[in-house]
Amino acid sequence: MFMISKKMIFLALNFRMKYKKRNTRFFGLLTGLLAGFVFILPHVVEAQTLEVGASGGVSYYIGDINPAIPYNQSKIAYGALARYNFNKRWAVRFAYTRGKLVGDDLKTNAVEDRDLNFKSNINDFSLVGEFNFWDYFTGSRKNYFTPYIFGGIGFFTFKPFNFNGVNLQAWGTEGQNQNAELQYEGRAPYKLWGISIPFGFGFKYSLTKRLGLSLEWGMRKTFTDYIDDISTTYYTTGDVVSDPTGM
Repeated sequence: MFMISKKMIFLALNFRMKYKKRNTRFFGLLTGLLAGFVFILPHVVEAQTLEVGASGGVSYYIGDINPAIPYNQSKIAYGALARYNFNKRWAVRFAYTRGKLVGDDLKTNAVEDRDLNFKSNINDFSLVGEFNFWDYFTGSRKNYFTPYIFGGIGFFTFKPFNFNGVNLQAWGTEGQNQNAELQYEGRAPYKLWGISIPFGFGFKYSLTKRLGLSLEWGMRKTFTDYIDDISTTYYTTGDVVSDPTGM
């Protein structure tokens, strides 16, 4: 991998800026037929009101480094959830999911001569509403399966590193961590958390009186442009870097 020092990055940004239109990040937390499953254990069997369970699957990233390839460099994701059923059609769910996102220019070739990469653990908390298209509750012999959709709001944390283990937010790839005189366009370090809009669809199936299975595919629309540490400006390996001080 091409290595460049922090000082060289700043000089490259001054001599040749690469502007990129801001793209809202997406990251997917997928639990489904190809990736994993969710078991639900009803806490109140008769009323089918409260359910708790665990989830497993894969997570993947879509953004500047990977603009359009689903499942590219997918990683294991897992978590826990609690669901409150208002009736056979409507429910609300709170979930925690931990996953990992990875992106590498060498894998996608989205931008030539850039050679950037990142990896980041994701801690995702979401509160969503669910709508069952058919009547359903775990343990039913009649209403034992249904497709469903969900949507809501979420909060997540992230911390990008490159493949060499460098903390990219602390590094200040775009000149964020320079002093006031050198800081590019007054750009401050970005926050390592964000708000998201989770949405998706799935399929529920009642296995036994006390056990259910959910297969789900979901996305998170985020409002930070730095999950992969890339936003409006970046260097390329072809940039000419010079230092007038000779240092």
